[in-house]
Amino acid sequence: MPHDDDDFSGDIWDEYQWERFLQEQDRNTEKYFGLLEKFADHPERDELIAREMGWDSCADDSEIEEIADLMCGQEFEDSKEDPASEGEFDKFTKSPIYEDTLRLHRWINKWIDSDKRLRDHPEAIRFATRSAVCGAKLAAALCGDDITELGMTIAYLKRALKASNDALDATAKLVDAGVLDKRRAAVARRYVFKIRNRVVDHMSEFRAEWRKRYGER
Repeated sequence: MPHDDDDFSGDIWDEYQWERFLQEQDRNTEKYFGLLEKFADHPERDELIAREMGWDSCADDSEIEEIADLMCGQEFEDSKEDPASEGEFDKFTKSPIYEDTLRLHRWINKWIDSDKRLRDHPEAIRFATRSAVCGAKLAAALCGDDITELGMTIAYLKRALKASNDALDATAKLVDAGVLDKRRAAVARRYVFKIRNRVVDHMSEFRAEWRKRYGER
C-alpha cells in the first residue's frame, strides 16, 4: 500500500491509493460530525468548525456550506437530480446483486419487526446496518456507465466485502446469544453469502480489467 503523498500524483490511482483516500475521508467525516456536536449551540459554529477542520480561512460562507454538504453526503442527493446519474443508478437497480441486497433488507426488516426487542439489540442493529452499508458501497462501486476509475470501483467493492463479512459475524453472535435460531440464521447466511460471492466475482472481474489495461503495479 502506498505511504507517501507522492503516491497520489498522476491521473490513475490503483485500489490501494483509492482506499487510502477513502479512509482519510472517513476520518475527516468523523472529525466533522464530532465538531458539529461539540459546537452545535455555539453562535460561531461554522467558523469554529472550519478552523478546526483546516478549511481555507478565506473561504466565504457558501464555500464552507458546500464543503459541509459534501461531508454529510449531500453530493449523493444532488446526483439524483442529474439525468446521467439517474440512468446509471437505474442500471444498477436492474442488476442481480441489487436484487439480492433488496431481498436481504426485506428479510432483515421482517425479522426485526417480528420482535420489538431486536430493535435495541446491538448485534441485530449491527447486522442490519452492516448489510445496509454493503448495499451502499455496492451502489458506489457499480453505478457507472463506463469503467473509468477501476481503482475506485475495486476499493468500494472491498468495503462492500468487509461489510458483508461484518454482517456474517453479527449473525454468528446472534446465534451464540440465542437471539437468532439456526433455521433463520441459515436463511440469513444464504442471503449474505450470495451477495458476498457476487462481490468477490466483481472484484476478480475488475482486477482482471486493471491488469489488462495497466499491468501489475
